[in-house]
Amino acid sequence: MKKIFLLAAVLFALSTPVFADYVYKSGVTASYYADKFHGRKTSNGEVFNMYALTAAHKTLPFNTVVKVTNLANGKSVTVRINDRGPFVKGREIDLSKAAAVKLDMIKSGTAKVKLTIVSSSTSSASAQKWKDPGSANKTWDIQLGAFTERKNAEALVKKLQAAGFRKYLAYQKSGKYTRVVIRDIATDDVQDYLDALEKKGFTDYFVRERAKIKKSPE
Repeated sequence: MKKIFLLAAVLFALSTPVFADYVYKSGVTASYYADKFHGRKTSNGEVFNMYALTAAHKTLPFNTVVKVTNLANGKSVTVRINDRGPFVKGREIDLSKAAAVKLDMIKSGTAKVKLTIVSSSTSSASAQKWKDPGSANKTWDIQLGAFTERKNAEALVKKLQAAGFRKYLAYQKSGKYTRVVIRDIATDDVQDYLDALEKKGFTDYFVRERAKIKKSPE
């Protein structure tokens, strides 16, 4: 009986990821490795294989499994993080050539993508905080844009309001930028907001721990 119980517990642990199927970032840029990197060592000590479904990211833990969706054509691929990078400004993730082929982005070289965490190691500390047990009492802001001209921020606010996002909508002033955010979202509600935004076509955003609001729209 003890053996049966132990086996069941092990199978459950192996089948239950620490993080599962939640949007990490959307509207970010993906690129892919040049062929010359094939056979070189990655940051975690593996040999890079351009034909394997792997990727580089600056902060996600090694062995994190990420679903990458090309926002231009809806194609997706699941990759495993085994390297660090990309170290080019404005790029979020560097994909193997095999992954880039599946996303149909070879000709373009880069693509706007959505990153969804499928699973991560128990040592993960840098995946989205609203899924961490210690984040239950925190609140979050979803930033949807940052503009040097106030009128552009106001135009985005009007679009969001027309789409039904009126509650918690606010401006944040930071230096020369006016940011548009949905503010003060409870941990349990973040994913619902992200799902609703995507259904309305707002796919360019990122989530951060609650920041002080300077001014709200009237």
